[in-house]
Amino acid sequence: MTAAAATAASPVVSGTTPPSSSSSSSSSGSLNSTAGSTLAGNFQTFLTLLTTQLQNQNPLDPLDTNQFTQQLVQFASVEQELKTNDQLTTLVSLQQTAQSTQALTFVGKTAVVDGSTATMTNSSATWDLSVPKDGNVSVSITNSTGQTVFSGNYAVKAGNNQPFVWDGKGTDGTQWPDGQYKMTVTGADTSGNSVAISTQVQGVVSSVDLTQSPPLLSIGGQTYTVNQIKAIIN
Repeated sequence: MTAAAATAASPVVSGTTPPSSSSSSSSSGSLNSTAGSTLAGNFQTFLTLLTTQLQNQNPLDPLDTNQFTQQLVQFASVEQELKTNDQLTTLVSLQQTAQSTQALTFVGKTAVVDGSTATMTNSSATWDLSVPKDGNVSVSITNSTGQTVFSGNYAVKAGNNQPFVWDGKGTDGTQWPDGQYKMTVTGADTSGNSVAISTQVQGVVSSVDLTQSPPLLSIGGQTYTVNQIKAIIN
């Protein structure tokens, strides 16, 4: 049995386009030209709309120009909000692309993430312990079926990211096979008061699932998001 706790801190559209006559093309071009210039930024369009409605008003029921002006301003405000929404959608898309690119750079690297389940490979599994105070810790390791395979008590110094390496040998000396093992740790300071011990695990990022948002990194058969990574060892 070898178990050690180090004390040093460490817009595409498919289909066909129907033919259009020259008159419809001319009309479409005119509409596109009008749509291309925003109401808020084209004062001449505003004057044209206003004077046209003034020329066609009912003499017995004159146009309330104040109300008409307010309607135009409201229309311009709505148009501006729609453009803002389009820009926000573009920003979100760019952010998602950046997340995917960042996630891909982790493939093949050894990452440290919060967790208690580590994958033992070649009879070696490593956890990182963060101990707030000097004292003692009790370690218990269980296999995938929940069976306790190893337990032990150790004196430790305060420090973060202290590696605990297990060689896969059980308390009785039995060599356990490679696979996933979960560690449970309880701690007490030198006065016997309970202290919280956090655990982290190390593993190689084997793949990235870009279909998820945010992307998921696969480490030792488990998935994590990029913001769950605490450190990259190499």
